[in-house]
Amino acid sequence: MQDYEESVSFLGTWGPFQRKVFFLLCLTSIPCGYNILSVIFLLGIPPHHCHIPAHSNLSQEWIHASIPLQEAGQPERSSCSRYELDVVKNLSAMGARPSLDQIQNLSGSGPEVLLSSLKQEGCKDGWVYSTEYYQSTVVTEFNLVCRDQWKQPLTSLAYFLGGLCGCFFSGQISDRFGRKPVLFGAIIILSIFSSAVAFAPSWPVFTVLFFMLGMGQIACFIVVFVLGSEILTGSARVLFSSLCLPFVYVIAMMLLPGTAYLVRNWRQLSLIMAVPGLACIPLWWLVPESPRWLVSRGRLREAELLLRSAALENQVEPPPIIFLSANAEKPTSQKVESLSFLDLLRTTNIRYITLILWLIWFSTSVSYFGLSFNMSSLYGNPFLNYFLVSAVELPAYITIWLVARSLPRRLSFMTFTLLGVVALLLLQATLNSHPAFTLSLVLLGKFGILVGNGMLYIYTGELSPTVIRNTAMSSCAMFSRVGSSLSPYLLQLAVFYQFLPWIVVAGLSLLSVLFCIFLPETFRQPLPDTIQQIALTQRFSWPWASTPPPKDDGKSAKEQPTAPEIICTTCL
Repeated sequence: MQDYEESVSFLGTWGPFQRKVFFLLCLTSIPCGYNILSVIFLLGIPPHHCHIPAHSNLSQEWIHASIPLQEAGQPERSSCSRYELDVVKNLSAMGARPSLDQIQNLSGSGPEVLLSSLKQEGCKDGWVYSTEYYQSTVVTEFNLVCRDQWKQPLTSLAYFLGGLCGCFFSGQISDRFGRKPVLFGAIIILSIFSSAVAFAPSWPVFTVLFFMLGMGQIACFIVVFVLGSEILTGSARVLFSSLCLPFVYVIAMMLLPGTAYLVRNWRQLSLIMAVPGLACIPLWWLVPESPRWLVSRGRLREAELLLRSAALENQVEPPPIIFLSANAEKPTSQKVESLSFLDLLRTTNIRYITLILWLIWFSTSVSYFGLSFNMSSLYGNPFLNYFLVSAVELPAYITIWLVARSLPRRLSFMTFTLLGVVALLLLQATLNSHPAFTLSLVLLGKFGILVGNGMLYIYTGELSPTVIRNTAMSSCAMFSRVGSSLSPYLLQLAVFYQFLPWIVVAGLSLLSVLFCIFLPETFRQPLPDTIQQIALTQRFSWPWASTPPPKDDGKSAKEQPTAPEIICTTCL
């Protein structure tokens, strides 16, 4: 069988068919980008303090004084305690006045009471929440504060664990049943459960629905990335995977703070978050299945029919025979062996590649999401914070596109990630004496790690064979979700040392660079279509290996019995 992309070269690179697919796939990434960090607004924690009931009949002076002041840093009202209300009511009825110090002012209208001598109690009558930024959130409605504060990060953890499960299942389903069904299935999951969380009557129900919402989020993006990489070729594929798809994804992220700013109620915001997914469902009739995947499954006639339709749209004449095996005497309906998650660990080379990629994706995910959460804590306005954190990714993706066109993958990932590591480690030298320089280093660190993370997507797709590419990408994204699940707890390390979160981020990024040394280069190399090709191709020899890779013993890949053995020759 001839090379796949040699077979489809008659379509060209930028015909009407490719432009249509390019545009449609970018649109289908909007729902997953719009929902990625919705947890920031749905679980927003506004300033709060204990509620003092109106029937307490306290004077205004005692109402204000009944909430203790916390002296850590700038004095502020306690969020979780108040002075014993019964005692305060008696003192107010007696005409006593509150005092913050030991000096008694006898010229007042009544005796003064030293507030620090009063006993404190919890917020037995609930809380009063600031409405400066939020009208309501999940936290304010279900009172996930004080003794129930542990439920906040647990809810975020459930969301990311949902993404982990979605990656695990979607990859295997996509490699077995197709990219297109999984893509639109993930979009439907996003739409249904984004609407469903708006009607959650309690925190446990919300957490379960939020878990389901997370299942669709990352699965949607991974399938869009794989589908575009397999349909598009040459410069179109590079532009799609390294620039346009991430750009649309980030722009969708930047739309969320604007929506949250206009809609301050979390239930209404959840309903609006379902709109992009619902708008993408009609695209089912326009987005094609991956012809490369069809060929890898032995469904050559379906792939040929799709390509002939694309040729008609591009107004080009297809060859009489596109795939030679489609007209061979042996039946093309032969059952193709289904590959599973375990096949990523079955042979030596694919096992080493998979394990190293898992470790790298875990490390970079903790770094990426840890940086996002830390960046959002540098400013006060949550809407502006999220917008800036998202906007800083745009120049990074422009860099990814430029780098992907002309530089090796492994070297690019290592260089930019090291740039981020150095910038974050230099933070300690600035401390608090140069805030502007400190902020510049943080942004530079985020930029470097973002570029490295973007190159990792391209690198992983090129290392994975077609027959199991979506499973491989999804398994990596699954380990990425393990890392992102830990990132909400990263801020807690600042209790021990102010810059410890940044040091952990830099350390994990450096670890991913060390792991990357042991991966083979893929730049200007053909994409593998089968697992067997990884062992037979020169580019998968290890850097430290003294012996050459296995040579062809006369039994070429063309003579193998399974249908999906088609080597892609497009070089990025």
